[in-house]
Amino acid sequence: MKILLVGEYSRLHNSLKEGLIELGHNPKIVSYSNGFRNYPTDYSIDYTICRLKFVNYIRQAIYKLSKFDIANLEHGLRFYFLLSKFKDYDVVQFINEQPIKTTNNFELYLIKKIFDNNKKVFILSCGVDYLTLNYDLSNKDKKSLLQPYLQNPKLHKYYEYIHEYLSPNYKKIHDFVFKNCTGLIVTDLDYIDANKSSPKFKKLIPYPINCEKLTFQEQIFKNKIIIFLGINQYSYYQKGIDYFEKALTQIATKYQDKVEIIRTQNIPYAEYINLYNKSHILLDQAFTYDQGYNALEAMAKGKVVFTGAETEFMEYYNLTQRVCVNAIPDVDYLVNELSFLIENPQEIIAIGKRARTFIEKEHNFIKIADEYLKTWKNN
Repeated sequence: MKILLVGEYSRLHNSLKEGLIELGHNPKIVSYSNGFRNYPTDYSIDYTICRLKFVNYIRQAIYKLSKFDIANLEHGLRFYFLLSKFKDYDVVQFINEQPIKTTNNFELYLIKKIFDNNKKVFILSCGVDYLTLNYDLSNKDKKSLLQPYLQNPKLHKYYEYIHEYLSPNYKKIHDFVFKNCTGLIVTDLDYIDANKSSPKFKKLIPYPINCEKLTFQEQIFKNKIIIFLGINQYSYYQKGIDYFEKALTQIATKYQDKVEIIRTQNIPYAEYINLYNKSHILLDQAFTYDQGYNALEAMAKGKVVFTGAETEFMEYYNLTQRVCVNAIPDVDYLVNELSFLIENPQEIIAIGKRARTFIEKEHNFIKIADEYLKTWKNN
């Protein structure tokens, strides 16, 4: 099959591409670099002109005055000039309903061209989108990235992006995509309730993880247990980093001779990975039911990850033993869970082994690619 994957956030489409190639297909990715992670792509729509020093000054000035980022316009223009290459695919899949990340009107124009020139278009729900956002806003007691804001409206400046997803121009994109797409696929349990009632919903297909690129290392303890917390200032409250930081303050005092705590923020990716690889325990996020890509990759390496692992997750995968630690926004709970692991390091080893086995069984990139192929072909 000739397959076009539009957009990339977390290496999802790259891992899917690798699985599809193993199965004898011909996938291509069009995306921008997603910042410092710089994910591989076949057709880059990354802005380059806006990185020029003089142009960047203009870009920053325009953004301060209007909150409009002209780099998004460059994404769209680069996609426009590649349109002739995006025709006659058997399947096109969008990373979400707005995969190009340009201005709303231009996005809708470009998306229509993709629908006009290709056979089937599928949409993923794996992040913020119209249905998920509206569902989470209406279910304040549900764990979600919006829960901190719903419980504390003073955090509104960290959630200004939600207004864009609720705007009339964005709604036009959502309505067009859902009217015309072949199907909707969700990638984990955090999105299923919001989307399962849609007539376009097909199924949940877990994230593909290429374990061949992620080396498992059984945990070895030399002097101290190393706990890693990577801080992203843009998702600080959405991921519950404030709860993790408060818990770590207590842990550092309680076990000062037994633990090493690594905190990172805004460092080069290579340095980030090097520090992350040294750790035994990784603190990911506290407002999810299931794991995202960062957590899954760490689990594949044998880390003990504090992330979403609610009862719904355990039941969905028929698990009787923990493959990660369910994180919740409760400092005392997090301190207790961390204390247990520090005092019982053999449990760190056991969870790490189970984590790797779980990823190999449920997230194998070739198995997941085959699930996508069946879903695309049968609809």
